Amino acid sequence: RRHPPPAPPPRCAPFPWDHPRTCYDGSDDGAHRSVGRGESGSCTMVGGPPTLSQVTKKIPASPLKSSILDQIPERLTGPAAWVGAEIKKRPDKWITRLSSDQIVELEDAAERYLSSGRDIGKIRAKDFPIPSLSDHLRKLAEKLVNGIGFEVLRGIPVHCYSREVIACIFCGIGAHLGSFRSQNAAGHILGHVRDTGADPEDTKTRIYQTNSRQSFHTDSTDVVGLICLCDARSGGESLLVSVETIFNQMRAKRPDLLEKLFDPIGTDRRGEVPEGMEPFMTIPPLTWHAGKLTVFYQRQYIDSAQRFPAAMRLTEAHVEALDMFDNLANDPELNIEMRLEPGDMQFVHNHSQLHDRTGFVDWSEPERRRHLLRIWLSLPGDRELHECFLQRYGSIDVGNRGGIVVGGTSRLHAPLYMR
Repeated sequence: RRHPPPAPPPRCAPFPWDHPRTCYDGSDDGAHRSVGRGESGSCTMVGGPPTLSQVTKKIPASPLKSSILDQIPERLTGPAAWVGAEIKKRPDKWITRLSSDQIVELEDAAERYLSSGRDIGKIRAKDFPIPSLSDHLRKLAEKLVNGIGFEVLRGIPVHCYSREVIACIFCGIGAHLGSFRSQNAAGHILGHVRDTGADPEDTKTRIYQTNSRQSFHTDSTDVVGLICLCDARSGGESLLVSVETIFNQMRAKRPDLLEKLFDPIGTDRRGEVPEGMEPFMTIPPLTWHAGKLTVFYQRQYIDSAQRFPAAMRLTEAHVEALDMFDNLANDPELNIEMRLEPGDMQFVHNHSQLHDRTGFVDWSEPERRRHLLRIWLSLPGDRELHECFLQRYGSIDVGNRGGIVVGGTSRLHAPLYMR
């Protein structure tokens, strides 16, 4: 009588999920083999199927994905992490009223410099001696770089001076803080911020040339300085917000979105393209370098950069992150709003602060229309920047960086009037 052959040893049951898998063979050498879809495996079971602990012990754990946030403190603290609702109650921390003696000293320094016939665009600290104010300006530079990041100097009687004297005083003070940087392809170190009637929807328009709400942004320099010549009929308020405060809020609420802001998101150059460069930059909105959080941001230019096929595509998560960043910047509990009066000078550190301007309605008379002069400065003793800033600054050497320089940029000069 013929007996049936012995049954083969039992095999591992199929895995319940529907993709290639690894089957453990029960031996001590940890042998595994890949098993394709629909196979049951060929692992002889010894003493029953392996336990979950045996399987997890034998299969190496996948390394966890690292995050840029792992390199940054959970919460940023220090004077630059101010909150608008608190600091607006302390104007003594950010407004300095010039004394009558200091104003006379500024007038005398401007008169001496202008009488020499030299170009205002060439002014240096040694050419503009202001001994009673120079000590405060050294403290101001420290406040910008390592303190709260902004200050308003108040009291210059601009209505008493010619445009030339105003520009000389403004640039003379700037020369005590740092070196001038070009603000456009024409090499202007003195910019004119006023409504030129430009279309804000035009991708070649820079928003400060309109009367539209700007949105929170940074400029391409270490420090931006403004002096108000005329304010608007209504609106045109200046707003500031701390990027460290925004970071702390996003870190606590949505760290997954915060991480997206460290990606190389494209920013439109708006037609001012250095030779051999792309028409957009890939500097992340946030960078962490040498122990500092640095912001580089202009939402309209990020949105318009999407017209370039080579720019990184914004995902839904990126858009959500940018929207949250904007919403926090616009939170009146976090930002501070101020109206610059004629004669006010405002200085803001671009790497730690974002600035904005509300929309405005201007005067009908041309001579009364809102008008501010602007300077861009590179400060000695400022922070180091990541090398990605080379694509915007050309140089990231501390004290000699920033501004806009393209192939046709001429010598640096200070135009007193707009063309």
